[in-house]
Amino acid sequence: MHAFRQAVEAGDHRAIEALLAEDVVFTSPVAFRPYPGKAITAAILRGVSRVFEDFRYVREIHDAEGRDHALVFAARVGDREISGCDFLHTDENGLIDEFTVMVRPLNAAQALAEAMGAQFERISREAAEGMTAADAPVAGSAADAAAADAAAG
Repeated sequence: MHAFRQAVEAGDHRAIEALLAEDVVFTSPVAFRPYPGKAITAAILRGVSRVFEDFRYVREIHDAEGRDHALVFAARVGDREISGCDFLHTDENGLIDEFTVMVRPLNAAQALAEAMGAQFERISREAAEGMTAADAPVAGSAADAAAADAAAG
């Protein structure tokens, strides 16, 4: 099992972040431009963990050299079932330097875009402040609720 999958399934955001290269590029299924850098990628992944429900990996595919990985997943966004794939490429140090996500069906991708759009102010703030997984409030915690209330105005 790939270390990234283990970290995601354990909900270990520190471990997830530790697996990202400083120059990682995240390509979203619902945004036109890629997001370069560890801080924004880690913040996006924390945001996704707040949006997806019942997330689970259902299959792994690896290349012979072990640097390219496809992790097939299923989850829900609100009342929409979503399936997708995380495509990971690792650098010579074993850190993720390319992270591309694809999802289907279209109505679930649209629900994901809407839900992530609602998260994006917080994601941008966390990335700009250089917030790490250790600093970020846990989803569902009192601190998380306070942050959401503050963002709502």
